[in-house]
Amino acid sequence: MLGQYEILAQIGAGGMGEVYRAHDHKLERDVAIKVLPEAFARDPERIARFKREAKLLASLNHPNIAAIYDLEDSGGRYFLVMEMVEGETLAEQVRRGPVEVDEALRIAGKIAEALEHAHEKTIIHRDLKPANVKVTPEGKVKVLDFGLAKAFAAETSSYTPLNSNEPTLSATPTIPGAILGTAAYMSPEQARGKTVDKRTDLWALGCVLYELLTARQAFPGESLTDILGAVLHKQPEWSALTASTPATVRSILRRCLEKDRDQRYRSAGDLALGLEDGRRAADAAAPEAQAVGQAQVQPAMWRRALPWAAAVILTACGALAAWMLKPTPPSAVTRLSIPLAPSEPLTLRPSATFCPQMALSPDGRLLAYVTADANGTEHLYLRSLDSFETRRISGTASTVDSLFFSPDSQWLGFWTDPSHLRKIATSGGAPVPITEGNVCGGSWSDLDTVVFGLTTNEFQMVSSEGGSPKQLTALDRAKGEQALAYPEFLPGGKTLLFSVGTTPSADEGQIVAQRLDTGERKVLIQGGSQARYVPTGHLIYTRAGTLLAVPFDPNRLETTGRPVTVLEGLMSTSSGASRFAISHTGTLAYVPGTFLRGTELRTLVWVDRKGAETPLPAPPNDYSRPQLSPDGSKLALQLNGETTSDIWIYDLTRDTLTRLTFEGNNLIPVWTPDSKRVAYRSNKNGQSNLYWKLADGSGGEERLTSGEATDNPGSFSPDGRTFAFGRFDVKNLVGLWILPLEGERKPQVFLETSFNEAVPKISPDGRWLAYLSDESGRIEVYVRPFPGPGGKWQISTEGGVEAEWSPKGNELFFRTGAQREKLMAVDILAQASFASAKPRVVIEGTYASGLALGNLVPSYSITRDGQRFLMIKDKEAPKSTAPTQINVVLNWFEELKQRVPVN
Repeated sequence: MLGQYEILAQIGAGGMGEVYRAHDHKLERDVAIKVLPEAFARDPERIARFKREAKLLASLNHPNIAAIYDLEDSGGRYFLVMEMVEGETLAEQVRRGPVEVDEALRIAGKIAEALEHAHEKTIIHRDLKPANVKVTPEGKVKVLDFGLAKAFAAETSSYTPLNSNEPTLSATPTIPGAILGTAAYMSPEQARGKTVDKRTDLWALGCVLYELLTARQAFPGESLTDILGAVLHKQPEWSALTASTPATVRSILRRCLEKDRDQRYRSAGDLALGLEDGRRAADAAAPEAQAVGQAQVQPAMWRRALPWAAAVILTACGALAAWMLKPTPPSAVTRLSIPLAPSEPLTLRPSATFCPQMALSPDGRLLAYVTADANGTEHLYLRSLDSFETRRISGTASTVDSLFFSPDSQWLGFWTDPSHLRKIATSGGAPVPITEGNVCGGSWSDLDTVVFGLTTNEFQMVSSEGGSPKQLTALDRAKGEQALAYPEFLPGGKTLLFSVGTTPSADEGQIVAQRLDTGERKVLIQGGSQARYVPTGHLIYTRAGTLLAVPFDPNRLETTGRPVTVLEGLMSTSSGASRFAISHTGTLAYVPGTFLRGTELRTLVWVDRKGAETPLPAPPNDYSRPQLSPDGSKLALQLNGETTSDIWIYDLTRDTLTRLTFEGNNLIPVWTPDSKRVAYRSNKNGQSNLYWKLADGSGGEERLTSGEATDNPGSFSPDGRTFAFGRFDVKNLVGLWILPLEGERKPQVFLETSFNEAVPKISPDGRWLAYLSDESGRIEVYVRPFPGPGGKWQISTEGGVEAEWSPKGNELFFRTGAQREKLMAVDILAQASFASAKPRVVIEGTYASGLALGNLVPSYSITRDGQRFLMIKDKEAPKSTAPTQINVVLNWFEELKQRVPVN
């Protein structure tokens, strides 16, 4: 049930929502229910706009327009209540063949009358096509979805296209420069992204009439490029009209399909009159055509005509052969752009440095990409480039990346929390698991196998149907290799192309190829990353925000020419992470922007309880996870590079910054109670385990845990004898563990449930342990007795992360809010058993949060007196670097072949 409506069956789905047959129990009638996309419920401005448009659409009252009854919501789901129209669409009719001329003109006349009524009320359909017109069993013509495309648009008055002459693929169809409708029926002005008026509907009606008469599209094509090229530059195949089609009808079609809209009919009313004239002409021509068909040809006539006919046939065959042998001119290169919703921009998060968040299907029809909302939650979208429908893929969690398509474009592979590599049919359905693990990057071979990278810097291969993966290659540390990334099968599936990082900068990395049967590896390019092989015989790769191409022989695994720059201004980081994708059919998609080094982004500041800030003299850098030493003299923090992070010590008395770790990726520093050592997570030996080291840098590192699980530091007990940490094991759940630091140091489970528990923090008196859990369906802060046993107490009530005790033990802090903008405090009441007061806001401001930095570890620290907080403040990024669109280049291979010839 949706309110008073009982859902009976689903009857359709598309980019504008799902359609159901429903029964209205109040008025006892069947209606059509269109449930609007989920994006509406999260966008109040869009809902308000839609309500205004829906009121206007509901004012349409015409026998040839399907009526809109109401706009309602139930449980936060908005839906339209519309007239239930029985019958079949024109699209279904033409599948059986052409429609009789008289019937086609009658249908077109009724559509024109509906258009005239709507145009008088300033409503343009914008998406008229055979699928949006139904003919009832009684022969009534009904136009569906009138004006809904405009109503579905977001309010985006500030958008300005980069080039008003370039067409724009848009999820917000009414903004300037936006394309609306299905490609084969859009007018030239729509295809060019220009402002449309009622004459664009007349063009679409001409396309519909042509299709009714011929059972073929007026502007067909195998790809979006072909279709748009035909709309802009070609004429319909007029010879497809039967010889009996009256000249009046041909004239109507030609006038409807004039490229220059000033040459089309002035109004739908004029067109309706012309269609009526066409019907009369067709009726008058019918008897004459019948008489011609019944005429008898004298037997001798064909004998006398035979030599002439033979000559004509031979001449035609010669002309046909010459036409077939004539070189086909290259297709036009077309540049488009997809504006992004300001509320969900594309991201270049550090944790996805090597994990692609954009992919094009091999056939060039589908674009997959990842955006992040205001809460930092990432969403996976699948956009059809030939119909402009965007679909959010369900079944993904807070992070998603590593996008890749199957060779037949029927499946999309991706990684999402909790640590699963999955696939989903591009036609729809639920995600299907392939394998488990912290995957980063993948490729699907012609042999139906999938190769994927792991965050432990190795490549594994598994069947696309799942099963046990096998290792293909791993880091060769003796050669200075630090990272393996961007795997891609070369044609045939027997050779793997990938990038090898030997320094923190991809400018000095390598692009290599490895044969899977022999293990032989060959360096192809020195200084580059993210290579892709394309069918034109080129390797495409990135370097410092630039896309380069070099001729390449995939059989000999050799480059056969010099690299040439083919695109500049690509949003990239120095690790080589870029947002671009290429299809086998020659479509290029990329995010324009600047080359981001990723450093000098954040500053360290003291913030008191009144919100007053005092900056530290430490130079700006990419800081995260600061931890004040218990004696208050030093600060341990994580300094993030492009490919790895390290632990540094900042001396607060001398204002000096000294590096503590040097090998591997080192994260999440935690001080021992005596301020002498710092514990942290490192993968220097291949696994993400716990280490500690003297804070003055003397002595070596000591490994505290081992094994394949990922261990995240939590906190030490006040006496320094126990270390609490979170362990992510093969079951893909995070549990709480403790490590005794005396004796044999064998880790022990503290808390392990069917939910995720993380970031254990032992209280200064050693009696309690605060931690995070998602057992309620969202992450909240809880407290348990330490070392146990006992119950638990929930501290936060509206979501909570980054829990930390005050050094005095009288308060427990955590962060909450959509942007983690609120630092909350909870007073701990001095009683025999645990008791706490109601959470209150201590500081509210936009400081870097643990969530934004990749996990839920505290991104602040507290002074010994509990009166000041060491926070990290983001420097405002240049506005020019914020991605606002995805650029798409159709037939890009034509441009590539001209700029980088292949011998």
